[in-house]
Amino acid sequence: QVQLVESGGGSVQAGGSLRLSCAASGYKYSDDCMGWFRQAPGKERERVATILYGVRNYADSVKGRFTISQDNAKNTVYLQMNKLKPEDTAMYYCAADCYVVVSGVPQNFTYWGQGTQVTVSS
Repeated sequence: QVQLVESGGGSVQAGGSLRLSCAASGYKYSDDCMGWFRQAPGKERERVATILYGVRNYADSVKGRFTISQDNAKNTVYLQMNKLKPEDTAMYYCAADCYVVVSGVPQNFTYWGQGTQVTVSS
């Protein structure tokens, strides 16, 4: 049974930082394709950051502020979030095993975590 468990969410003030972690189990973890998505209330889910065979890709809204990384020995992917803004407030989801890639950017994933809430106050 595949499980992706996110942690590290919380409440911070604008300008602050958080690091999200996603631990994968029951999954043939490899460094091929992982991602972070987010969904704010009343909005559609959006891609935040992905890593495909070591190539990182970010949404324009987070470029220069967020960094995706992975530790294969720990079967864990991270999202370092700096200079947080109120508009970053959302539920953040980890995803693994992409099956749709457009122009080198993963779009859809097979496995999803339950999410971790990030709230940024002004």
